[in-house]
Parts: sequence; C-alpha cells; structure tokens
Amino acid sequence: MFSLVFFEPRIPSNTGNAIRLVAVTGAHLHLVEPLGFTLADAKLRRAGLDYHDLATVTVHPDLDRLWTALSPAARVFAFTASATTSYADIAYRAGDALLFGPEPSGLPEQVLADPHVTQRVRIPMLAGRRSLNLANAAAIGAYEAWRQIGFTGV
Repeated sequence: MFSLVFFEPRIPSNTGNAIRLVAVTGAHLHLVEPLGFTLADAKLRRAGLDYHDLATVTVHPDLDRLWTALSPAARVFAFTASATTSYADIAYRAGDALLFGPEPSGLPEQVLADPHVTQRVRIPMLAGRRSLNLANAAAIGAYEAWRQIGFTGV
C-alpha cells in the first residue's frame, strides 16, 4: 500500500479524519511530532469514530525517525501549494509516501528541500485560494494513489 505523512499536524479533527481514511484504504498514517494535540484528544477520537482499531498509525519524534521507518525505496511526494506539478500527473506505485504539512502554514522549506522528498506536487485550486483542509487534501491524494494501484485490497 502507501503511506500518508502528516508533518507536525495541529488540528485534532483533521488527524481523526485521516485515521478513518487510512482505516478504509489500508494506508499507513505517519505523524511527525510535535503534534498540536494528544492522541487521546476528544476531537480526534470523535472524528475517527470507531476506526481507530482498524487504522495503522505510527508517531515519530522527528523527520529522521520517519525516514528510517519508511522503506528505502519509498518515493515521497510533498503536497504544497507552491508546486507546479499536479498530484494527478504522478504515476503512483505501492510504497509511495504522500507528505502533508501542518495547518495553516503547510510544509516548511527545510522539509520541502529535504533530499528524501522525491517531488513537490500540488492540488489545483482557483487563483487566490490559499489551501484546502488538510484531511480533504490527504483524501484527494490518497484516493488518486489508491485508484492508480487498482484499489488494492478491495
């Protein structure tokens, strides 16, 4: 399958929604600390409903631990509004990682410039709009990647 990575997420309900997303797609959610909440947060638990036990979630203390946990062959696609390549123009494959930044700032330049990042991609939006909700952006990317690998596991 593939991985979703939330770098320093701040809003618990977005991460709760991502827990539901990985539970229904079979993806692996990686959270890179510091988090803006605890995993016991009521908003996170409520958004994740009863899917927490069905989801694979790993918390990493920093990016170095994340890079170590991912397969050496994993390609990492960093989702950012500043990219020029559309997420839909990527040929995804099993094992890829989709990297998303914190609300509301997005991925910092030092993460975007990390040598582990394969490519920066964007979700097209109308001009003058800053960004999508984190959970919505992750769902768009995840379902496109899953569609391309044939909805493996269904």
